[in-house]
Amino acid sequence: MFDWNLLSDGEAWIFQPAVLNFFLVLGIAVVSYMLLRMVMRFFITRSVDLLSRSKGRWGRYGAEVFRHTSRLLIAAMAVQIGLALVDLGPEWDNRVSHIWFLVLALQLGLWIDAAIVMWKTETIETRVDRENQLTVTIVSLLVRTSIWAVVLLSVLANLGVNITALVASLGIGGIAIALALQTLLGDLFASASIGFDKPFRTGDFIVFNDVAGTIEYIGLKTTRIRSLSGEQIICGNTNLLQQIIHNYKRMNERRVVFFLAISFRTPVAKARQIPGLIKEIIESIDKTRFDRAHLFKFDDYSMRFEVVYYVLSSDYNIYMDIQQNVNFTLLEELDKREIRFAMPVRSIEFLDDIPIPDKPHASSSHLSDKTIHKAE
Repeated sequence: MFDWNLLSDGEAWIFQPAVLNFFLVLGIAVVSYMLLRMVMRFFITRSVDLLSRSKGRWGRYGAEVFRHTSRLLIAAMAVQIGLALVDLGPEWDNRVSHIWFLVLALQLGLWIDAAIVMWKTETIETRVDRENQLTVTIVSLLVRTSIWAVVLLSVLANLGVNITALVASLGIGGIAIALALQTLLGDLFASASIGFDKPFRTGDFIVFNDVAGTIEYIGLKTTRIRSLSGEQIICGNTNLLQQIIHNYKRMNERRVVFFLAISFRTPVAKARQIPGLIKEIIESIDKTRFDRAHLFKFDDYSMRFEVVYYVLSSDYNIYMDIQQNVNFTLLEELDKREIRFAMPVRSIEFLDDIPIPDKPHASSSHLSDKTIHKAE
């Protein structure tokens, strides 16, 4: 250390200890900044080159993190070095240690923040996770907020601030805000739940209550649905998750069940051909899988056949086209074989052995005579 007692009392003001300390710290800081910049530039350049050549994700993250080394923080480190080499007394030594912690905490926060931003950008831009932008945005926002909150509290604690009372007051304020904004916060957490659980995605066709439509947009507070009639339906995320949702986009295939009512006048030999005929028709159509066809039961006026098959597509238009094709083809084949559908029939039989009286009963005749006599 420099001995200021060697200077006489008549020296000029420039040789005063405070002034000399200032210029000494400034000179050391400038030299330290230049050296640190050279070292950091060399180190960062080599590290970025090496990590950029890496095929793994961690290499790209490391390169991006090193690029976010702050020049301002390097300058602060240089000043710290200058202050450490000058004897400023125990009070300044304590302040210098606090500044060191502040610089390192801020730089660490910048590095972590850069890594999180890069993760969010890569995840959103990938084709696989493009539909999860809402979830990624919410997660990155929560993590970044938590990181900077920890950095802030650590710096305040290092500077001697009582953070216990601060955290307690923030907790009480947070409860008050949560109660005032419980509906909004409920929708925000519901949107996060949609992002993580993925009960539906953009483009899915869903049905709940009397609403049926396609998901157009999933936001932080609401979800927008384009209904079959064309209007846009806006539903709160909390309300939407409380419903029983039928997601037809998740269907891989559709099951079709229908019944045939065949007349009892159909000969047994022709009736036996019906299950095989139905199987042949269904298997001849693309995107179908035959399950079964049986004579199910005898109704009052028909023989009822049950038919089950699958349409190997979730598209509703394809489902209806295939079902129509099956029905028309079956109608044509039954008509060729003169197999008729049953219709409700009521038979009336006249029995010849029941006598029909020719004359009215005596009581009726007597009553009629009395009625005529009274009328006269």
